[in-house]
Amino acid sequence: MSKFIFITGGVVSSLGKGIAAASIGKLLEARGLKTTIIKCDPYLNVDPGTMNPYQHGEVYVTEDGAETDLDLGHYERFTNAQVSKDSNITTGKIYYSVILKERRGDYLGKTVQIIPHITDEIKNSLKKVAHDRNVDVTIVEIGGTVGDIESLPFLEAIRQMRWELGEGYALNIHVTLLPYIKSAGEHKTKPTQHSVGRLREIGILPDILLCRTERHMDKEQKDKIALFCNVDKESVIDACDVKHIYEVPLVFQKQGLDDLILKKLKLKADSKDLGEWKDFVIQRLKNPKREVKISVVGKYISLPDAYKSIYEALVHGGIANDARVIINKIDSEDISKNGKVDKYLGGSYGVLIPGGFGTRGIEGKILAVQFARERKIPFFGICLGMQVATIEFARNICGFKDANSTEFDTDTPYPVISLLEEQKNIKNMGATMRLGSYACKLTKDSLSYKAYKKENIQERHRHRYEFNNKYRVQLEKKGLLIAGTNPEAHLVEIIEYPEHPWFVACQFHPEFRSKPERAHPLFRNFITAAAEYGSS
Repeated sequence: MSKFIFITGGVVSSLGKGIAAASIGKLLEARGLKTTIIKCDPYLNVDPGTMNPYQHGEVYVTEDGAETDLDLGHYERFTNAQVSKDSNITTGKIYYSVILKERRGDYLGKTVQIIPHITDEIKNSLKKVAHDRNVDVTIVEIGGTVGDIESLPFLEAIRQMRWELGEGYALNIHVTLLPYIKSAGEHKTKPTQHSVGRLREIGILPDILLCRTERHMDKEQKDKIALFCNVDKESVIDACDVKHIYEVPLVFQKQGLDDLILKKLKLKADSKDLGEWKDFVIQRLKNPKREVKISVVGKYISLPDAYKSIYEALVHGGIANDARVIINKIDSEDISKNGKVDKYLGGSYGVLIPGGFGTRGIEGKILAVQFARERKIPFFGICLGMQVATIEFARNICGFKDANSTEFDTDTPYPVISLLEEQKNIKNMGATMRLGSYACKLTKDSLSYKAYKKENIQERHRHRYEFNNKYRVQLEKKGLLIAGTNPEAHLVEIIEYPEHPWFVACQFHPEFRSKPERAHPLFRNFITAAAEYGSS
């Protein structure tokens, strides 16, 4: 039977529970254990697919087509655990399932209540993932903070599970804030004490504390926290700020967190080994041989988490090339308003346009594509980035004035990007896009084939609009290369422009398959091309 680690957070949000969960998974994998990680989100949305990026941040997509919280991206980047639709459990999903069962009469006339019916549904969902994955340890991150009303059913569920599973089968890890007050010159432990106090009020006793702080704790502060929070002294872990998130597993390992978890869960495991992670990933992050400046032209630039996987995949591409990637974040709406592209993109070694929805800032993205194409700057378009690259090519190379996507202009005379027939009658917005992993066959004389080094690939998608095949022949005659297509539906997956040194745009989201020690091939080669451009 799988053992469980429950991770909660207190005081404030954004303490790094997701990074902590991913790092713990990394440590346990290094010890030879098989793990899986689950995120419990307390919002009533069934999934984040219909949520504004400014409210939620990036929507991460799994292989099986689930739209999930961005923390699942951290889980896959740090570990070998493959997440799925069952790896993100929301309040909306739980209530939806319970209500459907009530309508079917599954509860045999009973009054359906938060306890036991909602909490039982949560527990069964967690146990199902652990059972289906057949893992040694299941790590469960509870979203939100202790004290949030909406989180209470999840907290009650893990309280029950801890005692139902028995000694040595579950432990609670609490991530809490340890602020450093500069004027006083010391850490303040009260926020941690109050956070743990709230946990204890609802019956959860933390076994390990991860104290988030900007400066390292001393022994006296650790001892004080242990005393007032009723945990072992060795169980107070210093989770100090680091420059790179990929350092966190090493920080935890140095303090013996993996040994502590194994002892408390009564698990035997192999000796630890994070040598490759340290020597390849961390060494290259800290001491790169060169720098590469990449401009990301997006619609949601003001919220860093909106393009989280994009930024991380660029870092991975940098690691693969022993280079530090300097990311220049450009709001496409700024380019749309004044058209001064050189002001924003001048000095770039590469230009990347990520995904997005809606008309805002689209003309700025099209101008950015034109700038990169004409200046021979390495260009990488992803999802919407491929669509605007197609529009720019149709307008400026093919002479199709006012070419556009029907998403932005339903009356365009040249709908080079359009809605799929099966999408036209869809009314519900949630989980109705082209989602998840699809096959793509590459053209052998393409940059993409050179990157992947194989003809058949699988990549994850999240979009409604597609390259309109009615214009394929016309665009190809003008020099556009269709470098990848879906073999079943004959949909265009990748376009390239051979007259350009490195111009690649794909309909899928390669950033979701990139890892720090195994950069995605397209990101790796994009950074290679950018580095060559910068040194020329």
